Amino acid sequence: MDKKRRARPEYSRLFGKAAGILVYIFMALPIIVIIFSAFSPSNFPEFPPTGFSLKWFVVIFTKKAWLKAIRNSLILLVLVTPITTILGTLASYSLHRLRFKGSELLQSFMLSPLMIPQIVLGIALLYLFSNVGWTGTYGALIISQVLIAFPYVVRSVNACMASLDPVLESASMSLGANNITTFRRITLPLIRPGIIAGAVFAAVTSFGEVSISLFLSSPTTMPVSVRVFNYIEQTFDPAVTAVSVIFVILSIVVLFIVDRTIGLSKAM
Repeated sequence: MDKKRRARPEYSRLFGKAAGILVYIFMALPIIVIIFSAFSPSNFPEFPPTGFSLKWFVVIFTKKAWLKAIRNSLILLVLVTPITTILGTLASYSLHRLRFKGSELLQSFMLSPLMIPQIVLGIALLYLFSNVGWTGTYGALIISQVLIAFPYVVRSVNACMASLDPVLESASMSLGANNITTFRRITLPLIRPGIIAGAVFAAVTSFGEVSISLFLSSPTTMPVSVRVFNYIEQTFDPAVTAVSVIFVILSIVVLFIVDRTIGLSKAM
């Protein structure tokens, strides 16, 4: 009997490990296929590739259309990320410290872009910016991407604000620090993991956003995500997978920086 009882947990652990490995393989398989296909020498993606070639990466970094799209995405990322992070942090802090009637309703409104289909937001923003003559401008793309990335920052900072003991801020102010000093020296360091996590989500959302940018971009302001979408409508060669590899590398770099600065367990 004792042997049977010991055997059951052993089988359970083995089954759990096997199931976990299968899940990881299932999640990683599309990325593995894309990475290997990007180095295919043929004119169409193939897996496994029949050879090894870097010509599609050369195409990405030599053709003006791709370089321009990548530059546009980087410009948007550099502008959208800090704007969204600052606005989302201040909004989350205000909701937690300035309790008033209707604050929960306001918070739900701030998170509403997560619940509204992006194609609906895209059509609404298209009508709005068409009336003011902003369609196809960086301003329209920045505002739209801030709008959809804003809830991620609010949610990330909210998680840290909820665990922050207000006694610490009260003690700081009782010792003579004003509100700004308390926020800068007490609150900000304690909610930093949430701010960094929100900034990462904002950057990833900005760089990979397609639905709304498809409505609002023009040939001169087209980000790389829209460029990929339009490209595969006409042809599908390994240049698309090469861009996808660049996306994967950027994501890994971001995760590495976050892990080295605050740790993934604190940020996610």
